[in-house]
Amino acid sequence: MKLVFATNNPHKLEEVSQILGDKIEVLSLADINCNVDIPETSDTLEGNALLKAEYIYQNYGFNAFADDTGLEIEALNNEPGVYSARYAGEEKSAQANMLKVLEKLEGIENRRAQFRTAISLILDGKTYLFEGIIKGTIIKEKRGEAGFGYDPIFIPDGYNKTFAELGNDVKNEISHRALAVNKLCEFLA
Repeated sequence: MKLVFATNNPHKLEEVSQILGDKIEVLSLADINCNVDIPETSDTLEGNALLKAEYIYQNYGFNAFADDTGLEIEALNNEPGVYSARYAGEEKSAQANMLKVLEKLEGIENRRAQFRTAISLILDGKTYLFEGIIKGTIIKEKRGEAGFGYDPIFIPDGYNKTFAELGNDVKNEISHRALAVNKLCEFLA
């Protein structure tokens, strides 16, 4: 089966391709000559995922899936949430985003957080939704080199290392995105 993954994020594409392995052939936007930065104008993760998948299905005729992921921090009323990628500005700087989170949590004891991924799949005109959540804690300083985004400041429950320290192999087994992608796989099987 071939599915288009509607993302321009090379990290996400690599991560999802590793999780899916050879079960499904994942096509990138470049593979179908889609050079558009599909607008994410919804105020929910589910809405943004659906916008991207619908865009590919309607404009290119391919079955497609898309995700949107947010870091939700309890003490910040679930910020940055849907604005995770551009929390510190439209340039989408991971370093600036982490710095903003760390500054906002300065002096706050409750550092509970979760990563939440919503995946929207459009298969032969029907829409399906899958969600993955991993709970954890935001630490006070960055640790680790692997991963991307907020990985250097997030320790998943049950571990004593950040996603960036655990490395991609472990992260791709336990992460929010892995949980949602595995639900997608089970559905497609």
